[in-house]
Amino acid sequence: MIKTSPTHLKRYKDVAMLFYRYGDSSVVQQAGFAADLSDEDMSSSGKADELASDLERLGPTFVKIGQLLSTRPDLLPPNYLASLSRLQDDCEPLPFDRVREVFEKELGVNIKKAFAHIDEKPLASASLGQVHRATLHGGREVAVKVQRPGVRQQVTEDLSALQELAEFLDSHTDFGKKYRTTSLVKSFRESLMRELNYEQEASQLMELRGNLSSFSRLKIPDVITDYTSTRVLVMDFLPGTKITALSGAVMADVDGDQLADELFHAYLKQILVDGFFHADPHPGNLLLTQEREIAILDLGMVGRIPRSSRDHLFHLLVGIADGDGVQATRAALALGRGTEDSVDTDELTRRVEDIVGGTRGTSLAKLNMGEIVMSVTKACADCGLLIPSEINLLGKTMLNLDRVGAALCPDFDPQKAIQRHMQSIGAAKTAETLTSSNFMGLLTDSKEFIEQLPSRMNRIFDMVADNRLRFKVDAIDEATLMQGLQKIANRITLGLILAALIVGSAMLAKIETSFTLMGYPGIAIIFFLVAGVGAIALLGRILIHDR
Repeated sequence: MIKTSPTHLKRYKDVAMLFYRYGDSSVVQQAGFAADLSDEDMSSSGKADELASDLERLGPTFVKIGQLLSTRPDLLPPNYLASLSRLQDDCEPLPFDRVREVFEKELGVNIKKAFAHIDEKPLASASLGQVHRATLHGGREVAVKVQRPGVRQQVTEDLSALQELAEFLDSHTDFGKKYRTTSLVKSFRESLMRELNYEQEASQLMELRGNLSSFSRLKIPDVITDYTSTRVLVMDFLPGTKITALSGAVMADVDGDQLADELFHAYLKQILVDGFFHADPHPGNLLLTQEREIAILDLGMVGRIPRSSRDHLFHLLVGIADGDGVQATRAALALGRGTEDSVDTDELTRRVEDIVGGTRGTSLAKLNMGEIVMSVTKACADCGLLIPSEINLLGKTMLNLDRVGAALCPDFDPQKAIQRHMQSIGAAKTAETLTSSNFMGLLTDSKEFIEQLPSRMNRIFDMVADNRLRFKVDAIDEATLMQGLQKIANRITLGLILAALIVGSAMLAKIETSFTLMGYPGIAIIFFLVAGVGAIALLGRILIHDR
């Protein structure tokens, strides 16, 4: 039975409703929740747009989970992914008195003393927090992000309920065992708790500023650390216009191709060199400033690629850009988790070649790098290869980048951009491995290897001189092999004896004798009977014991 908590019962029912309407109703039956659902809960056509509406109705936790699910083509079909990617995170604005209360409680300073002016009307109001424009006493324009009161507690409670459900589903349903729902909820928890910690977002903003300092056309807001806490974040205000909302007159004055190329180059560096990338570059988070630069906002959602995975990801993207399905498949196999028995390698290779092979010479109008990456991860999941969630998040990131690139320059080609920048990215990756800390690690490992090499070589030569060097070779067990050969020899011998009896019987049947059975020579009939019984016995043994 599920470990029920009275405060979580409503959330259990909400999740059961979602499964019944949009997923597999058998999961609800197996979990024993069907009796708790009303006719209204079970009445739905299961349309993707209705799923987005239901998640918005269930509150901030489910909106955020829906946004994360929109990065998982291995879990949802394309129409649901498209709908969830448009999930709205807009909410009724908090009264300014509540904003003031949170700010002053967190920082211990009167909001009127902290700022020369602050607009009481928010620039944006979302489920987790809202943003106000303000001016510091020195005249610096800033954006003030304040978390909604009680939202952390609500999200924590919702995640606890989902964790209990996931553990139950993993133990009692086929769905849970297949999709490892406990692991899914764990990744959701990590992402949401990061987004609720504004100090962590501030740290991520500063890290990204440092990583992209060489890209002159990209701007990341600086953080006012004195006015930042876990629930308050104050940073530079960067005014601008959504790239997808730019007028034709503005675009005529913008070098869209150069901007798109620099943006794409910057994201390749984030992903393949730094292993840390801004994972939510939708049009609302990428603005064109008056200086014709791109402002990158909102570091709540980020991705991190382990060093061990970056080389494989590098080869995956190169394989996609070059239309080389074999290289892309090898890279995907290196990135994923699976066994020889669980992964259908031949089918995966065929599907990836079909996906990637069609990219040769294709313009942006037909080529969408994000869709290709997500299609490859979907093929991996279908063929039994588990791809890390960060790679799925990368696919969604590139999907958004494709749209921004198309808005800046309809002729921009991500495929050529990858090919153009991979040499410099490769050089940067090499330089990154030779940083002082990494280089010292290599020196330490090399020193240990060199110190131990003479003694190891001496031991090997001593063993050769004493005739003690042995090589271990795994082969078929000798006893089992001999037993099988003996069985084969016995069957052949018995078959020859039966054949001899049949031939002998046929020859004896022509000889006249006083001893007859059914009008035929008796000895011939006896040989025929013995041969027949032996043949039946041999056939039965083969069918029963050798199956």
